[in-house]
Parts: sequence; structure tokens; C-alpha cells
Amino acid sequence: MRFGSLRQRAERLDTPLSEAENALVHQYADLVRLAYITLPPSLSGHQKVTVSHGVVQRALPSARLARTRAVPSPRRSGEDHARPEHSYLVTVLGRVLAYDRRPALWPARLGAPRVLMPRLPIVLGLRLFPRPGGAEALSLTRALAGLSAETRAAFVLCSVYGLPDDVVVDVLEAAGAKDARGAVRGCHAFEADEVGAARTLALSEEFDACVLQATPADLLRRRHRTRLALVACLAGLLTGAMLLTQLAPDPVPTTALPAAAFGLRAADLTRAPADQWDNTARIDFTAWPPRGSRTEDEQLLNRALSTWSRPGPGTRVVTTAATSSAPPPSAPQLLYAGEVDAHAVVLLHDGQRLARYQEDLRSQDRTRLDVARVDDADVTTAAAVNLGSGSRGARYLVAPWVAEVQTRDLLQPDVLARALDTTEDGVTEPVPLTVGSGAGCHSRPVLQLRSSARIAERHAFLLAGLGDLSPVHLTYTPLPGHGTPPPRQPREATGSAALVAWSHQACALSGLRDRDTRAVNAWEFAEQELPDGGVRAVWTCMREASWRGPGDVTVTLRVAGDGVKAPARPVSRVRSTALCSRFGQHIAAGTVWHSPRGNWYALAAGSRAVTSLAVSGDVTARTSSPTLAVRTPRQPRFKVSARLATGDRLDGVMGEG
Repeated sequence: MRFGSLRQRAERLDTPLSEAENALVHQYADLVRLAYITLPPSLSGHQKVTVSHGVVQRALPSARLARTRAVPSPRRSGEDHARPEHSYLVTVLGRVLAYDRRPALWPARLGAPRVLMPRLPIVLGLRLFPRPGGAEALSLTRALAGLSAETRAAFVLCSVYGLPDDVVVDVLEAAGAKDARGAVRGCHAFEADEVGAARTLALSEEFDACVLQATPADLLRRRHRTRLALVACLAGLLTGAMLLTQLAPDPVPTTALPAAAFGLRAADLTRAPADQWDNTARIDFTAWPPRGSRTEDEQLLNRALSTWSRPGPGTRVVTTAATSSAPPPSAPQLLYAGEVDAHAVVLLHDGQRLARYQEDLRSQDRTRLDVARVDDADVTTAAAVNLGSGSRGARYLVAPWVAEVQTRDLLQPDVLARALDTTEDGVTEPVPLTVGSGAGCHSRPVLQLRSSARIAERHAFLLAGLGDLSPVHLTYTPLPGHGTPPPRQPREATGSAALVAWSHQACALSGLRDRDTRAVNAWEFAEQELPDGGVRAVWTCMREASWRGPGDVTVTLRVAGDGVKAPARPVSRVRSTALCSRFGQHIAAGTVWHSPRGNWYALAAGSRAVTSLAVSGDVTARTSSPTLAVRTPRQPRFKVSARLATGDRLDGVMGEG
């Protein structure tokens, strides 16, 4: 961190140009990170990268201005350092805060003047963006987008770079912030429970606009437009010749254009070496070598590429939520090409998405293209891909780092997993899909995989196939006080307690099909002794994390004696929330319970940081405990509120059924 000089006062610009440039270069990376995080979230990642570099580079004083400042101006009495107005930090921050401002009479439909006016650096033909992060980075990005620009700037200065509040207030005011003190207060409210996690994430490469990846910008469209221009010129020549010779040849239909017209050929496909997974720190789909019996079948590969570039009228195209079926921006990576259950299958990866091309071996006219997001895949979520589903179930292609493939039934936690046969190419025998619910929920088969010891020793994990391209990663967070280390982060759901917990949640998995679900964590956040017999109940928050970032949660209650296969009782459901995630670690919930003795009770419980609970409505009660049970009239209406150890108030989630 190179903003340390600001703990007293900001640096001066009253230096020769060479010294000023050295000072700017010394702080360059930190200033770019500050600008990148503070810029409006409406900008694309590429725009934020170029704008953040531009505003920092333009902070360097001109040569003429540097000459006029070669001799320092006299200091005022008692002034030991320059004011914050004279720092690069203030200059950069002022331009960033003003970037999205519009004049009073500026048309609402137009972007701000600074957005419309191109400034250096300008990048043509490429799209630049920081390295993609995980689900936590996406959650932090979403949370920061909900803050004002001034609060985002305060977050970087206070939480990330550790500057004192008074210095941050001075800097923000000098940069033109309207409510500098309010921004600092908002920053502290934002990171009250997430100081370490948020700071660590904000300092990672996901928010570093100086460590970039590049992809072509509309490469296929550019090539297509060039070819269309050539075709247009040729058409003009033909038209002239036609007028001269009065000939009328039949036009060439556009559907006759070969796949090469879109710039994609089988020879262009990238292929990873067979041992790359054992020689890289990036364990995801980029480490998959090409497998299958038809990896050299150029005709099949060309048909797959042509279909992804422009699906024909008879092709069924299926995409997961918020996934584009647009052509890949560059030559994709070949993961598999072979035959699976009377279908030719090609599996491709473009760095952000998986594409599975299927054609019926009996008729090439019957084709299907499935596209799904996998831009945050890791050792678990890139461990298997659904090659195709039939009446017997789905066959999976497992990752090269998977050393053991088994299957087990979630509804039978006491039954050991059994080995699953796989081919030399890593294709499994059919595994029944996790479908059916309610009365039809009799079995919930899942994959239990174990990574090679070269990746992680004794690392086993569960994947649930729901019919989508990528199976869902299942994890578990135990009750407070259970397990070592303390249960603060999800862990693999392969232990006995995790399997018992998932036996009560398994039947709810069928509702996640076609929902863009990446992982599901079952967090047992509270246990409670119920009245009228003292049976034990466990409160669980099941969080469904999507590939896009947002997640839905379902709170359930299971009571001892319900039976191993009995589904947990739903309490409430909240959509698109940070609850039960790294950025929403506190929860309180309430529901109505009918005891075996026929009495009605209002139940409430909170997570480990909850110190007291209160219910209000048809029933009123309060307790200095993380659980509450109070006898009520039949099915009362009430609300739950909680108090955390920090003194903050937390509203409880209530049942919607």
C-alpha cells in the first residue's frame, strides 16, 4: 500500500516534471484500483479499465505547469504540508466522482459528457478486463454497486488502504464530494461485519485493473462484416453485368455459407495437453484435454462450430438462465468429441461458457445445442459435465484430476457409496437424475467424486445432476459448536452429519432444474429444544448460489422423529439475497409449530451472533437467547426481530409457505 503518506497530509505537486512522474508511477496501481472500484457500475468492465487508466494518467501535470512550479511557493504559517487538494489522489478522485455527472439541461437519454467524449487510452479490437473472481468477488461487486460513488471511494480509502477517517473526509471534500462524512459512515456500515473478507477481496486481482485479460471484440462479427462487404461488392459487379447483359442468375442463399465464413474451423480449436491439470495452479475447464473417439473428425467438429456460430432452423438451442448463445469470441477449446447413446457429442469451452453439440447418429438433421455459463468453475464445479441424458439417466464426463467416481443416494445417508464404472475417456455409466418431488421423492442419486492426491489429499465432494450441463456442488455448514475448525465456511457434504442433513433437504433439489444453479449449501444455523416433550429441532438455511452471482435461500425446520427421509418443513424463501452467504452471515427466522399435544407455538431462532429475539403481532414475547418458543392461539401472525452481539438489529424472515 503506497498511500501511507496521506496519514499526515497529501504529497505536493510542486516538483519538477520528472519527479512528479516518478511519484505518479509509484502510486499508479493503487490510484487505478481506486478509480476502477469508484467508477459507476453502469460501465462495462472494459470501459472501467480504460477510464480508470485514463484519469490516472491525466493527473500528471503538463510540462508548462511543472516549469511554473519548479520553485516552491511560500508556505503559510503553521503549514507543514500541502493541502489534500494538491495530491494526485484528490485529482484522480475528483475526476472519477465527476465522471457520471450531467449538466442541468443535459438530455436524460444521453450519457454524461465525459462518457460520450473519447479519451486516451483507446483500445480497438480487444476487450480488457481483470481476471474473473469467484462467487465472493461477484457478491462484493454487487454489494458495491448498491453504494454511492462517494461511499465506494471511502470504502477503498478506509477499509482497503487503511487511511484515517479524518484524512478520508478531507480528501473526499477536496475532490468535490457532497457528503464526505456520510460517505465514511456508510463505508463503515457496509463493512461492519466483513472488514477482513471485503478488504482481502478488494485487494485481489479481481479488482486490479493493472492485471488484465484480453479477448477479441466481436471477432466473428468483424470477419462476417468483412465478408459481407466483399459479397456486397461482388453483388454490385454482378448487378452491373446483369444490367449490361440482361442476365438474371439465381441469387446464392445465405444459408449456403460454410462454417468457415464465420472464421471457425476444426483446425482452429485449442487443445490442452493431457498432463496440463498436473502442471498448473488453475484447476478448471482450461486444464481438460480433448477426449473421445472423434476428436479428429473434422466434419463433425466443423458442424458443431457452425451450429454454435449460427444454429440452423432444425436445431434446438437450450441455454441456462442469463446465458447467451452467441458465437464464441475466439476459437474455443475442445473438451470431448465422441459417441454417447446413439448421439454424436461435441463439448466445447470458450473460457466463459460450455457448449454441448448433439446430433442423432441416425439423422444429422436432428441436432441440439446446449450452452451454459461456467465462468467461475473450480476443482469441484469443473469436475463433471453431463454428456447426455436418456431413459436410464445421464452419462457424465469427469475431469482428468478425478481419481475415484462413486454414486450414493442422499435419502440413504447410512448406505455407503458404490463405485461407478467409467470408460478410459472418463465417461460414466448412466446415473439417474435427481428429479421428482413430494410423493415421488423416493431416491436422490448423486455423484461422489474424489480428487487426485496431486490436487488435494482425501478431497471428496458431492455433485447432484439436475439435467443441466453442470451438476450442482453440494456443501454443508454444521451447527455452531459442532466440528473442527469452527463452522464458519461451507465444507464438503461427505461427513455423517452432512449426509443426515442433506437427507432432509434432498427432495427440494428437483426444484432447481434450469435455474442456473452452481452450488447449494445447507447451513444448520440453530438448534432448539421444543416444548411439550422436549424434542430437538434444527433450523437450516439452504442457499442456492447461481453462476450469475445472486442466490436464493430457503429456511427449513426439521424435528427429531420425522424420519431420515422426511423432507424438512419449509419456513420461508427469499430470492436474490445475500442471506446465508459470506456477505450475509446473520439470520433470524420464525414459524408456527403444532406440537404432538395439540398446542400451537410461535418458534423463532437466530444464528450464532444473535443474542436476543423478540416476536410481535398476534403474540408478543422477548428472550435473551438465540431461540424462542411461546404458546399462541391457532396459527397466529407475527414478526421476528433479533439483536446481534454488535448491537445491530436484524429483521427475521417469515414463512411464505
